[in-house]
This record gives sequence, structure tokens and C-alpha cells, in this order.
Amino acid sequence: MAYGVRTLWPRSFRRSLRTGKPSTWAQRNNRSPTATGSRCPYGKDVKGRERRTADTILNSIQDRGKRKLPLDDVSRQLYHPDMSLRGDARIANNDGALPQGITSETADGMSQAKIANIIEAIRCERWHWTPVRRVARPKSHGKKRPLGIPTWSEKLLQDVIRSILEAYYDAQFSDHSHGFRSHRGCQTARTIMQKTWPGPKWCIEGDIQGCFDHIEHSTLRNI
Repeated sequence: MAYGVRTLWPRSFRRSLRTGKPSTWAQRNNRSPTATGSRCPYGKDVKGRERRTADTILNSIQDRGKRKLPLDDVSRQLYHPDMSLRGDARIANNDGALPQGITSETADGMSQAKIANIIEAIRCERWHWTPVRRVARPKSHGKKRPLGIPTWSEKLLQDVIRSILEAYYDAQFSDHSHGFRSHRGCQTARTIMQKTWPGPKWCIEGDIQGCFDHIEHSTLRNI
């Protein structure tokens, strides 16, 4: 899943996550990277980057994915306000935008100023993920599926990260893959089957039982 992606955070901060020590910048300046009001070490090239649109960024990432080139400095792509505005427009009208996380924050409270604060927190290494609110949703066969509901700000940031990874990896997926992909699904798979194999009258559906319950998260993080 992580072929070609080198880092989601600046190198010094990634090392601090592994060792539990302050980042290199924080060590040099004798400050905590989470200290309120601390000077931001990654703010010099922001103006030039903000002029790029979300479509320009994602098209560039998609092109690198098609050519299977490494995707460097993924964290810097989170600094573009247009990426957050695009994500807000995409998910604000979804049913998932209504339930609250552990706070009362909703899509109604989103603004450009709030997006700017989120980007500033990420750039200055002050962003912290909060615990999700856990609920159990009933499934068709009577069992329940655990569902985590993050705060709205985290939903927004998750969608920005998703759009970046999707642009890079979707171009590398098999053309025969239709599940959970943009502009693809059961209907596109059925259309291809009818055109390619007109003979069969039935097909077999398979599923990995409890995939999300048993998948090894530590392995995914290491990848």
C-alpha cells in the first residue's frame, strides 16, 4: 500500500515519533514542538504553494503515481487551503457529516479561518489526533459493526489525506479492480463482465470475514 511514499511528516518529526524525543528543530531552539505560540519552522514557502489549486496538486500526484515515481514531502501537500476547501465541499453534505465526535464540532462551524488554524497546527507540529467516539451500528445479519466517529476537523483532514493517497495509488491499481474506487463500483464491474464474458449466468461473491476487526494495524503503520 505504501510503495513510493517516503514520509507523511518532516524527517526530524518522524524520528521524534519513533524515539519519543523532541524533534531536531525543537532541540536546536530549546522548545517543545507542541508549545503554544512557538515559532513555526516550516512557514517560509507557504505563499507560493497556496497559489496552486487542489486539482493542480492532485493531477501532479496522479502523474507521479502513473509513472511510479516516489512521492516526496506528502505532509507539505496538507498545507494548501484549497485542498481543505475541496474536502469540505465533498463531505459536508454526506450523512457522516452530521454525527458529532467527542466534541460538539460540526460542519456548520467550518470557515476559512478554521482551516488556516488547522494548517498552521500541522505545519508547526502542534496537531494532535483526538480519540474517536465509538458507536455500534447494526448489520443486516443481526450483528453490530463498531464505528469510530472523529471530530469534524479530523474528518476534513482525513479526507485531504485520502485524496492525496487515492490520486497516487489509484493509477497503479489493476484495471479489473472496481471496489471502493472513484467512478467505479458494482455497476461498472457488471458492465465489464457482460462485455467480456457474455456466457456466464451467475457469479460468486466472496468476502474476508471480520477484515477490519482482525487486520494488523501495527503492520499497516510500519508499511
